[in-house]
Amino acid sequence: MKKLKYLVKRIIQLDYKNMFKIAKKVSKKTKKSYIGIILDMIRCGLKYQAGYYDYQEFEFYNLSKEQRETYLTRGKNNEIIRRFNNKNNFHLFDNKDELYTTFEKFMKRKWMKLDETNQEEFVKFLKENKEAIVKPIDGEGGNGVEKIKYTNDIEAQELYAKLLQGKQLIVEQCIVQNEEMNRLYDKSVNSLRMFTFYKDGEAHFLQAVLKIGNGEVVDNFSSGGMYTYVSEEGYVYVEAIDKDDNIYSEHPISKCKIVGFKVPMFEEAVQLVKEASKVVPDIAYVGWDVAIGENEPIIIEGNCYPGVFQVKPSLYEAKEGLIPKYNKIMGIF
Repeated sequence: MKKLKYLVKRIIQLDYKNMFKIAKKVSKKTKKSYIGIILDMIRCGLKYQAGYYDYQEFEFYNLSKEQRETYLTRGKNNEIIRRFNNKNNFHLFDNKDELYTTFEKFMKRKWMKLDETNQEEFVKFLKENKEAIVKPIDGEGGNGVEKIKYTNDIEAQELYAKLLQGKQLIVEQCIVQNEEMNRLYDKSVNSLRMFTFYKDGEAHFLQAVLKIGNGEVVDNFSSGGMYTYVSEEGYVYVEAIDKDDNIYSEHPISKCKIVGFKVPMFEEAVQLVKEASKVVPDIAYVGWDVAIGENEPIIIEGNCYPGVFQVKPSLYEAKEGLIPKYNKIMGIF
C-alpha cells in the first residue's frame, strides 16, 4: 500500500513538460519513435521506479529487460532511504553545524558558525587562516559556497555583515589537498562521494565516485564539474562525464589523464568512512564527501540522501547496475 501511494504521488507531481522534452531528445538521439519512447518511459517508471532522468542517464532505451533490472533507480534508492534511514535524525546531516559537531573527529579542520554576537571571533578566525570557505547551514549542490580572504580588519567586519545577511553562516578552514589531486585539477578540492551501509553492527563500503572541478571553486556536478568512478583498488576505470553528457578521458584544463588515475590514500579513505558510518547507526545508508588532504583523507560532509551514481552503459562493457552488489549486503530487492 505504501509503495502504491508513493507511485501515485510521483505520478501527480511529475514534471510532464520536462519528461516530454527528454523523450524528444532521446527519440532524436536513438531515431526511435517519440510515442514509443514516452510509452517505454511510463513502463519503466511503473516496473523499475525509473524517472525520466533515470531513463536518459542510465540509457534504459538501449537495455534489455534483464539489464534494466540491475540498475538502481531514484525510486528504488528512495526505498532504501525510507527503509534504513530514520528521518528523525536527518537533521544531524542536513544542518551543517550539527553535522560538523557530530562528526568532528572525522572533519579534521577548524570551523565556526556565525551569529549576531561573534564578529570579533570571525575576524580573528579569518586573520589567522588568511582564507576560508563559507557556506549556508543547509545548502546543497555547491550553492552559496565561496572562498573568502583576509585583507584587513575593517573589510573582514564588512564581510561578516554580508555573510550574516546572505545566511552563509558556516565558516571553515580551507582544505589543502594532496599534490596528486592538485595534478588532476588544482582550482577546487576534488572530492570522493563514498557510499556506506551499516547493518547488524558491521560497516560496509559500497562504491566511490570521484568528483572533479572544471573551472569553478567547487567540484559539484550542478556547478560545471564532472564525475567518474573509482575501483575498490582506488583507480579510475571509466571516463568522466559532466551535466551536458560531455565525456572526458583527460581533464580539459590540466590535461591530466583521468582514466587510470590513482586516488592517493584510498584505502585510508575507505576506513575513514566506515568508521564514520558507525556514529549514527540508524542513518544506515550514507554518501560521504571526502577530500584527500596533504597527509590524510578528510570528511567534508555526509548525505543521508546519497544520490544515485552508476556508470552509463555506453561507457562500460559490463552494462550492469548497482542492484546485484547492493542486494548482497542489503537484501532489499
